[in-house]
Amino acid sequence: MSKLLLAEDDEFSRDMLVRRLERQGFEMLSAADGRETLLVARQHRPDLILLDLDMPVMDGRAAMRALRSDPKTFRIPIIVLTAHADPDDVAEARLAGCCAYETKPIVLRRLVERIEEGLKGQPAREKEQE
Repeated sequence: MSKLLLAEDDEFSRDMLVRRLERQGFEMLSAADGRETLLVARQHRPDLILLDLDMPVMDGRAAMRALRSDPKTFRIPIIVLTAHADPDDVAEARLAGCCAYETKPIVLRRLVERIEEGLKGQPAREKEQE
């Protein structure tokens, strides 16, 4: 079972998407802001991160840059989930290191396809020594 981290500040959206993805067979972790996203990602090393761009404390853009610069998290695939559909936003997120970009409202079937694509592109998880 793949472990996903959903970083979303809107509690209703976060809870709804967590439940829907759990029903699809994913183990879910969640975070409500960018700083919490970094902490959870470093501690639990999810297989993939679903990242909102507009969050308090640290926005998703800053969180993505921090994830990409950390040796513990730089290989984790990131899918951006956002209401921003502007081509410049998409290009900026791609340059920052996301593997896919989904605009809200989220279409679950399409998101699951993106998740599966992101997981396939990930190298096999090595057993780590703590």
